[in-house]
Amino acid sequence: MKAYLKLAALSLTLLCGACQPNDGWQKLFNGKDFTGFKQLNGEAPYRVEDGCMVGKSVSGQPNSFMATEQDYGDFILEFEVKCDPSLNSGVQFRSESLPEYQNGRVHGYQCEIDPSDRAWSGGVYDEARRGWLVPLTDNDAGRAAYKRDDWNKYRIEAIGNSIRIWLNGVNTANLVDDLTPKGFIAFQVHGIGKDTSKEGKEIWWRNIRIKTENLEAERMQGQLAPEVNCIPNTLTETEKAAGWKLLFDGKTSAGWRGAGKDAFPENGWKIENGELTVMKNGGPEGKRGGDILTNDEFGAFELSFEFKLTPGANSGMKYMIQESEKNKGTRFTVTLYLKQRNVSLPDMERLSGQRILVVDDDAHIRKTVCGMLSDMGMKAESAAGGREAVERFAQASAAGKRYFAVILDWKMPDVDGLDAAEGIAEMAGEDKPILILAAYDWSRVEEDARRAG
Repeated sequence: MKAYLKLAALSLTLLCGACQPNDGWQKLFNGKDFTGFKQLNGEAPYRVEDGCMVGKSVSGQPNSFMATEQDYGDFILEFEVKCDPSLNSGVQFRSESLPEYQNGRVHGYQCEIDPSDRAWSGGVYDEARRGWLVPLTDNDAGRAAYKRDDWNKYRIEAIGNSIRIWLNGVNTANLVDDLTPKGFIAFQVHGIGKDTSKEGKEIWWRNIRIKTENLEAERMQGQLAPEVNCIPNTLTETEKAAGWKLLFDGKTSAGWRGAGKDAFPENGWKIENGELTVMKNGGPEGKRGGDILTNDEFGAFELSFEFKLTPGANSGMKYMIQESEKNKGTRFTVTLYLKQRNVSLPDMERLSGQRILVVDDDAHIRKTVCGMLSDMGMKAESAAGGREAVERFAQASAAGKRYFAVILDWKMPDVDGLDAAEGIAEMAGEDKPILILAAYDWSRVEEDARRAG
């Protein structure tokens, strides 16, 4: 009888164990081979060792990515990483590689791995698009979370428009953004240019797992980093609770009127693609759309907005405006000027007639920059990539028509700006031109740029 009861109890235990619900976690990387992955862009070597994914830096290659073949939208991703202190790396998520976008260049959200003294590990960098979305400039707890020369545990929670990153239990990023709702996950070996001192350094990843269901209940609890909202013309619940309100809804002129008028100007302004734009129009201010004012009046306030100017334009934000009569009254204003700084005339005279080479893989940027330089009296030419730039420089030098300056984009699909700058500097010797490197995040490239000359 006792033996029967023990057998029954064991059977019940096994049965109940089999009925236990799966917690939903799945291995993203099997620890044996790269089944379910494909390598994109650069050719840095990856291998599997002791159940870990290992990437090794190699000179002369752009950023390399070991990417999942499957796309993921909402998920929680966990992994551990140990990165050589001399390197910089990251894990892409909700990312893409499209033939029509910079010849398949990987772009999208990147969870930063930054062992340097800057210590922005756990920040969010928008690879090959907008640059830094969440730097850790004002997050001291986040900057202190990374352990150099040791394993670090990351957790990425991408749920709807909410993206939160936790590093060793510290919330380093609390982002709200909707640019890319779905994409692959990829493990990066960052390019090192021609810096042989970083050759052969390694990044190790292990315990890589993902969960795609019942995510809200699984959110990590703890002190959140300051929220960063990157969705234009919206307010999060956190922002509303803090007292923020929208002055522009991104769609209509509601809440605004023309200066000295009851209604919004019929001409001179347009609302399109979530942007409020004053149109190009010569003549005195009265012949244009004129200033626009809020219908509401404000006393003490904080004001936040984004703006951009076309070449040669200037604008301003006026506040504390008073109108005694709408059509004639005196205004007392304080104006914040948004104006491009002018180059002094002696500098312009020196640059007049100089040959400038503009190097960028974006045709629109080449056209725009060359147009601006030509308007300032310079002789602007363009190249669509780093390799073409080096060839153009060699041809010009052989013909005795050296370039005064070369403006290079940092990131290009064939040969990047750093490698092109090194090639030009080496070819030119002591008589090298002024080399200008255009980088959307100078902190990531400053050391290598200075080395390149």
